[in-house]
Amino acid sequence: MPAFEHAPHITDLLREHARSRPDQEAVTLVRELDRADGATTFSYQRLDLEARRLAAWLQERFPEGERILLLYPVGVDFVAAFFGCLYAGMIAVPAPLPGQYAHQRRRVRSIARDAGVRAVFTDSVHAAAVTEWAQAEGLDGVTVLATDVPGVGDPEAWRMPPTSRDTLVLLQYTSGSTGEPKGVMVSHHNLLHNVASFQRALGFTDTTRFGGWIPLYHDMGLMAQLLPALFLGSSCVLMTPNAFVMRPHLWLRMIDKHDIGYSAAPNFAFELCRRRVSDAQLTGMDLSRWQFAANGSEPVQASTLRAFAQRFAAAGFRESALCPCYGMAEATVFVSGRAHRAPVVQRVVAEALEHHEYRVASEGQQARELVSCGVPEGYDVRVVDPTTRASLGPGHVGEIWLKGDSVSRGYWNNPHATAANFNAVTAEGDAGYLRTGDLGLMLDGEVYVTGRIKEMLITHGRNLYPQDLEHELRAQHPELATRFGAVFTVSPPDEEESVVVTHEVKGRFDTEAYQQLAARMKTTVSREFGIRVGGVVLLKPGSVQRTTSGKIQRAAMRTLFLANALPALHEELDAQVTHARQSQPQGPPPDLDAMHGAGEEELAG
Repeated sequence: MPAFEHAPHITDLLREHARSRPDQEAVTLVRELDRADGATTFSYQRLDLEARRLAAWLQERFPEGERILLLYPVGVDFVAAFFGCLYAGMIAVPAPLPGQYAHQRRRVRSIARDAGVRAVFTDSVHAAAVTEWAQAEGLDGVTVLATDVPGVGDPEAWRMPPTSRDTLVLLQYTSGSTGEPKGVMVSHHNLLHNVASFQRALGFTDTTRFGGWIPLYHDMGLMAQLLPALFLGSSCVLMTPNAFVMRPHLWLRMIDKHDIGYSAAPNFAFELCRRRVSDAQLTGMDLSRWQFAANGSEPVQASTLRAFAQRFAAAGFRESALCPCYGMAEATVFVSGRAHRAPVVQRVVAEALEHHEYRVASEGQQARELVSCGVPEGYDVRVVDPTTRASLGPGHVGEIWLKGDSVSRGYWNNPHATAANFNAVTAEGDAGYLRTGDLGLMLDGEVYVTGRIKEMLITHGRNLYPQDLEHELRAQHPELATRFGAVFTVSPPDEEESVVVTHEVKGRFDTEAYQQLAARMKTTVSREFGIRVGGVVLLKPGSVQRTTSGKIQRAAMRTLFLANALPALHEELDAQVTHARQSQPQGPPPDLDAMHGAGEEELAG
């Protein structure tokens, strides 16, 4: 078993690392890859010192258990602040910087108010803007502190708080499909158990170097990349999301130069690299030491995995390094995965899957590719009929339910949502499960995720998965590649559902070009899925609403569409879809704050 799994708590674990490996690199922020002074590093001793310093400042002012909002760019200051909260017995609340747009600022305000934060930690570069935001949003009585200013806190005044494995570490805010922020309550025990399960499933060790660009307020960046490295006593190398989005090859160069063995990202990042990294940028790059290329947080596409492995094979990348994973914040983060093998892909009959049946496709049948997300580790997994709650056998599609020590205790200050999702009971009387809201199946002991229950397209008696349509459109139309889309259905009163496709477009075109693209998109959906599209809305990049975990908010996009509140570059709607929009009751415009998540520009910011 992992050496850290039964540590008394995380604070004790980090203190032991500071004693046993004081000078070892803990975390590094890379600003410039080719400059000798282009990185900032904290050793385990320095990280412990900074954590004690900030913890002492907190202990002078607040009792244990208070919530501290962390508003930082990716970097070592966030890491020090996070562990400063743990050292003080406080609850960390990571969130994105408020940003320049009103919906971004209001969303962070919603998190701050829901958590009841007592202080906001940031750095000196952003302190003035964060202070202005806090005042403008009416967060009276909340102290804003730039933690990187010399003289803040005395590390010698720190004292170990009364901490147990049940003590809360953080509130991981997740938007879900509705967009309402809910704080998942994560304890020391949840994190220690989850990272240990993650290690057993993939097989990384204390010699594995971790690194990547995912924001640290994101559960994948914090709990599935930074913390595993630090729990193991290894190292984590960071770069900013903006650097990756602007120049994707820098992620791969950092993996090479810093000898990174584990780096994770959502599927779109692998697709972005595959399309945008040039031959010249690839010259001299060695990716042979990248052993764990974890792909998660959004649907994993088999075509992306194949294309990525083929594109970077010349740089030494091995297909067996690809690690499709499944996880969610409510289960701390990691649920299932498997390493050191080529991705396992099942070709299934598309029509059967529409009826929640698994059937292997033969040559010539219309098929859908399902990617295995590996073997669950540390969980009792059930696939359950979401209506009857009856447990289903292997090969049957239903809702994925989870039980285990990684499952959190619920949502902060939200008993209604907690009751709806946690401690569920099967029809057979088996209790204590988390309802994930994800549809999928178990096959040969492995997890296959097929979609979200609330986002199924039900049209003409058929059940379709919106991500399949969105992926096919991107695959066949270069104007949509690497961008995001949301497919949903609408209907006027007493009429059948109509399919609406909204999608971001790369570049600007004239009216005729938009019309031609919309027509080709309709043809693609008709040809590949046998359904008619009633509406196409083409959008500028960054318009598709996404959660802070990167998932498409289709329900929010439907609401915005019906309210005629999408920033459309071009739209074509048939009479039925137009009637559906006109049939909506008149009222105030939709609250963008309540439904906004992270578009690519926000993920990068």
